[in-house]
Amino acid sequence: MSELGDGTRCVHAGLPEPAPGQPFLPGPVFAAPYHLDPWQGPEGAPNGYGRPDNPTRRLLEAAVGELEGGDCRVFASGQAAITGLLLTVLRPGDTVLLPADGYFPVRAFATDTLEAVGVRVLFVPTAGPYPSLDGVRLVLVETPANPGLDVVDVAALADRARAAGALLAVDNTTATPLGQRPLELGADVVVASGTKALTGHSDLLLGYVASRSTELIEAVTKWRTTTGAIPGAFDAWLAHRSLATMDLRLGRQSANAEAVAALLAGRPDVTGLRWPGRPEDPAYPVASTQMRRMPGVLSFDLGDADRVARFVDAARLVVAATSFGGLHTTADRRAQWGDDTSAGFVRLSCGVEDTADLVADIAAALDVAGPTG
Repeated sequence: MSELGDGTRCVHAGLPEPAPGQPFLPGPVFAAPYHLDPWQGPEGAPNGYGRPDNPTRRLLEAAVGELEGGDCRVFASGQAAITGLLLTVLRPGDTVLLPADGYFPVRAFATDTLEAVGVRVLFVPTAGPYPSLDGVRLVLVETPANPGLDVVDVAALADRARAAGALLAVDNTTATPLGQRPLELGADVVVASGTKALTGHSDLLLGYVASRSTELIEAVTKWRTTTGAIPGAFDAWLAHRSLATMDLRLGRQSANAEAVAALLAGRPDVTGLRWPGRPEDPAYPVASTQMRRMPGVLSFDLGDADRVARFVDAARLVVAATSFGGLHTTADRRAQWGDDTSAGFVRLSCGVEDTADLVADIAAALDVAGPTG
């Protein structure tokens, strides 16, 4: 039987076998302690205590694992997942390569915490060039990178990492497992924020780590149990419910991004346009072969902070908010959060509004915003 389509996989991922009288997706299980077997204790049942054990969380992990193609552990946030992975793998004296243009809080964590405990941190642009990986313990890439949207050839980098004895981790937040499958491309581990397009309703925080390595997943599980960086049962249930519509949401978001990119490409008052789905984009040659679909996120520059504010104020369908991948179109001026971007740099996350409405609204808002200065 051929592989099922994305929509089918999303709808059925992680669900228990149908049983008469039971719901499609069981409701969230709220529990701290569970009843223990008086004789066998925690060995007598799969649930003993809520920090390591929760059936709602396990169903979500099964679902995300099916989509990523590996075993999954979910965390309270994307930052909890990625810092948990880094601290699980790295020891004093190790070297880690991180994206110079990736998520700012991860870079801040590396310089504030990892270097302080004796980890050597090197920053490399997502698009490269990459130095020799000899002596490197872990390479972490974010592709497409947030917020600049550069990409890296995962398969080629995985070959280099493997030859050097390094682990390769891929942050799959922007792409989602429907956009690319890093484990199939040779990565050792995937990490992502499920807060964004994976769940897509802007109503929860979530992160996850996925891998085909039993040893690595066991180590990550131990770290999560020890630190307690777990999502609550209701958030896990919400996330699983939201997965069912991911294919539909991403389809509209990607179509909107393509249309908005075409609009912005034709405007002389917009510079620095990036969307890896455009043939003119420098990321396109790799993205078009590596990615199964393009993200609903694009970036561009409006010149200065005031023009960005005028643009968002004038828009009816675009709101100022951080994060991305939600149902509503949002604009985020990344310099205000500490990213190394110009004052007028905008990350635009396309929602699921009707494409014609969104394009017309953005065009009108840009006209009202006027020139820079």
